Amino acid sequence: MATIAKVAVNDATIHFDKLYSYLVPGELAGRLWPGGIVLVPFGRGNRPRMAVVLELTQESDPPTRLKTLLDAAPEDARLTPDLLSLVRFLRERYFCTWYEAVKAVIPYGAQYCPGVEDGRPVVKSRLARPTERVYHLVGALAEKPKPGPRQRMAVELLQQNESMTQHELEQQGVSKTTLDALCAKGVLRVSERYKSLDLFSQIPYEPRPVELSAEQQAACDQLEADLLSGEPRAALLYGVTGSGKTSVFVKLIEKTLAMGRKALVLVPEIGLTPQMIRRLKALFGNRLAVQHSALNNTERLLQWRMIQQGEADIVVGTRSAIFAPLSNIGLIILDEEQEHTYQSESAPRYSAHDVAKKRAAAEKALLVFASATPRTETMFAARSGRIRLVTLRERYGGRPLPTVEFVDMRAELAAGNPRELSARLISELAENLQRGEQSILLLNRRGYNTVAICSDCGEVLKCPNCSVPLVYHKNRQMLLCHHCGHQLQPVPGLCPACGGKLLYSGFGTQRVEEELAAALPGARILRMDQDSTMQKNAHERMFTRFARQEYDILLGTQMVAKGLDFEKVTLVGVLGIDSMLFGQGFRSYENTFSLITQVVGRGGRAELPGRALIQTAVPEHPVLQLAAGQDYEAFYQEEIAFRKLCLYPPYCAFCVVGFSGSQDGAVFAAAHRFGSILAEQAARQPRLPLRVLGPTPMNIAMLNGKYRYKLTLKCRNDAAFRALMRQTLEEYGEQKLPARASVAIDFNSDGDM
Repeated sequence: MATIAKVAVNDATIHFDKLYSYLVPGELAGRLWPGGIVLVPFGRGNRPRMAVVLELTQESDPPTRLKTLLDAAPEDARLTPDLLSLVRFLRERYFCTWYEAVKAVIPYGAQYCPGVEDGRPVVKSRLARPTERVYHLVGALAEKPKPGPRQRMAVELLQQNESMTQHELEQQGVSKTTLDALCAKGVLRVSERYKSLDLFSQIPYEPRPVELSAEQQAACDQLEADLLSGEPRAALLYGVTGSGKTSVFVKLIEKTLAMGRKALVLVPEIGLTPQMIRRLKALFGNRLAVQHSALNNTERLLQWRMIQQGEADIVVGTRSAIFAPLSNIGLIILDEEQEHTYQSESAPRYSAHDVAKKRAAAEKALLVFASATPRTETMFAARSGRIRLVTLRERYGGRPLPTVEFVDMRAELAAGNPRELSARLISELAENLQRGEQSILLLNRRGYNTVAICSDCGEVLKCPNCSVPLVYHKNRQMLLCHHCGHQLQPVPGLCPACGGKLLYSGFGTQRVEEELAAALPGARILRMDQDSTMQKNAHERMFTRFARQEYDILLGTQMVAKGLDFEKVTLVGVLGIDSMLFGQGFRSYENTFSLITQVVGRGGRAELPGRALIQTAVPEHPVLQLAAGQDYEAFYQEEIAFRKLCLYPPYCAFCVVGFSGSQDGAVFAAAHRFGSILAEQAARQPRLPLRVLGPTPMNIAMLNGKYRYKLTLKCRNDAAFRALMRQTLEEYGEQKLPARASVAIDFNSDGDM
């Protein structure tokens, strides 16, 4: 009887993605399981390629042409059954390849690659799992020959501790030479173990009771009932900014751990993880693990192993943490659930919301979505009774919401102020400086100038690879594409097309920082954007220094708008919001309302009252007016009526099929043909609801040298529709169209990819 492994191979395109069968050699018997990472010979040249085992079968008469597996990774590298289930879910739901799904589930540091050992192909770890030497006291220290003081110190330290690592002993002044001598005498025994990693060991463990208000306690009681039900449940915790949703999280986590179960907490931005980690680590100790992209490969691997081996009760992280190898999950929390960062923009293009629902159902856990400005779809589900709605209507301690006023930038320009900072905002910032209070300014554009245009021919200086203007970065003296990273130095002064003078306009965080320094000499300004936070742990260091009041003004992009709590912040300013308000995509109003509401809520969170100024050329716009009033209820009613009228989610599913290739006409023709194939296939299922729009160019028509078109589908994302899409993809591949344009399918886009 032969063992056959059916595997998913790395680097297969979606049109040739299937399970390939291989013979399992005798030497790998007992070393292979579903979910295991293996090395296989692939293609005509039998080049070694990584794969993952999806099925194992026994056959008495296997095909004679089957190739044989080359090697397998260790057992602890395999996907557990629950993670393997997620791989299947990702591939079926999001039209990715098998291996793309595997890569999403396994962090880079834990992945494997082909290697060579003794001249034969083998599976090798991308990153050797680090080990450490551990010393144990096993014998008495003889007095003859007389031991040295360092040897005595080592013995005394190990008498006080059951065991110590080499690093711990060296920190006490005991060298490796001394330790080796004691091992030779039989006094100490040394062993090796895999390193663990406490990323936040500097945070003291200070458990203390969390006091809830009456409203918070009522909310907690409702959610605890679902937590204790033993059934999969979901709820929306909707609370105004500053209402204390995190305190409710803490109580739920306490209850979850008391039940002997585990908790998974997701936040939308890396910048928000330190604040959440600091609070949870202080309350729950070192059985807390972290998963996010700012960790280096060693840290990712060690945290992954910690979770996998059951040494973590709580996992905190960004979107990818939804795949943490955590078992016995009782509680999953998506904080600031409205954020677009919960949607992956590369294959597999998954939604953390959907994966969280899948995991909660499998684990019979409570899933809590939390926000002051929930997604329209989430609130619709709550209002429809599909999930529980739990509301916090008051700020903790009864503190009032900040007052909000508008500054009409049309009037500023008419009054002779060409700057990006209004006279009113400068005046309010100066008052805060005098009172020793802090301010936050939001501008969701980095760089110095955003456009370079010729004064003669009107030509805009664009990236040669992408159909977007290059952005001037003054501190680096270069023009930069924020999409592909193309750089232009030195900064040109003349138009390359006609030789006319280039005029630089538009403004980003760097220019506003410069204007602030000129208008408010002596003000301590902290700029936070993608340029200033590139170094490791930059977010945490900057927020910590601002919390210590080492800066007066925090100027930044979206990363300063949500989830932050600084007691001395009393003034919030919003700049450049109009470009977002009038952006493309059906979520533009929702995103604008949410961003303003969130950033305004950063002010007045302690004893001092807060106020906010919104600079805009359209102060009368209803979305801005509703955001200023923090009136989510009224906004939701307007938005849900718009969604229903125009047939947008939640009244349908919204699918964008993207096409990209090197020839503009060929890409358009391929997109058009895909639409025709889809129509032909759909005609065979007349009851299937479907609207097809396009093909049209994407918002960014060229990216990284590839021309891009899209079809927009309004549909019902069910098994029947996904089967229709797979049939269309198969036919598209059979007609050799992928050579003209690659295809990507996204169910989470609001109109572009």
